[in-house]
Amino acid sequence: MKEAMYWKKEKDTVHCTLCPHNCQIPDGSVGFCGVRKNIKNKLYSLVYARPATIAIDPIEKKPLYHFLAGENALSLGTVGCNFACLFCQNWTLSRSKPQEVEVTGKEEVSPEEVIRFAKEKHCRIIAYTYNEPTIFYEYMLDCAKLARKQGIKNVIVSNGYIQEEPLKELCKVIDGANIDLKSFSDNFYKRYVSGKLEPVLESLKILKKNKVWLEVTNLIIPTLNDDMKEIEEMCKWIVDNLGQIPLHFSRFYPHYKLKHIEPTPEETLVKAREIAKKYLDHVYVGNLRTKSGSNTYCPECNELLIERQWFSPTTNHLVDGKCPNCKADIGGVWN
Repeated sequence: MKEAMYWKKEKDTVHCTLCPHNCQIPDGSVGFCGVRKNIKNKLYSLVYARPATIAIDPIEKKPLYHFLAGENALSLGTVGCNFACLFCQNWTLSRSKPQEVEVTGKEEVSPEEVIRFAKEKHCRIIAYTYNEPTIFYEYMLDCAKLARKQGIKNVIVSNGYIQEEPLKELCKVIDGANIDLKSFSDNFYKRYVSGKLEPVLESLKILKKNKVWLEVTNLIIPTLNDDMKEIEEMCKWIVDNLGQIPLHFSRFYPHYKLKHIEPTPEETLVKAREIAKKYLDHVYVGNLRTKSGSNTYCPECNELLIERQWFSPTTNHLVDGKCPNCKADIGGVWN
């Protein structure tokens, strides 16, 4: 265990100020995330240096399509989450308790060991992913600080449900982020996620303001968040508040507590992409075993820049982040 950051004692409880749940945690209890515990009126992280999963993934799998394309990322996650998504694809991690999952390979994996492993495997990126990285904030922050000193990039795959102060501190060492924007409806967030929309929108604006490379993913679930008017409103908000960032529409598959809902029809994803392309230059479609919607084109001359098959670029024609045909700058982290 490690003493947590972002909390304060209030009478007989500890007030966790890491995320918008603002949990008031009695002695001996854990917060909503299940991994931050009040022990004798001090808050501790139960997952520091205790990754449940460490793997090497293509950066495109996060998905981050405009961040060191073709590179591998050392990816790690723990257990726990500060959301309770009924459609969670990693629910065996997010809904597990720390004592229920063995640490990968050994009792603990220190930040120093994480960096050493990344260097041994020639990974230029460390991704904090699989479960929500906010809830292993202290571990992530220590790893990211060491990685930055070693010239290794840090990226998060997050739900964006974090308070302003800890997010701004994290922005000092994070280079890229893919944020899951679950829906553009607060009612959806309350009913299917156990959260609120507005704090996620604020996190997106903070990341953009602090110059963290940003991409957004929207998982489209039939009958729940597939209204095209709502999707269009989301796209308008993105371009007005975040500018020209990549947007990924992802296909839903029946999972966890929503097994009764059919997979997203391909035509729904195609229609969403058509709407989004009216506002955004780079719109992708994921979780489909097809190249459709996964390639990067120049927004100025429509030159094919990066061709992808599943999670891997097969060709990359970018030259120093520019289109080789018309020399237009293509937003991203390329070098």
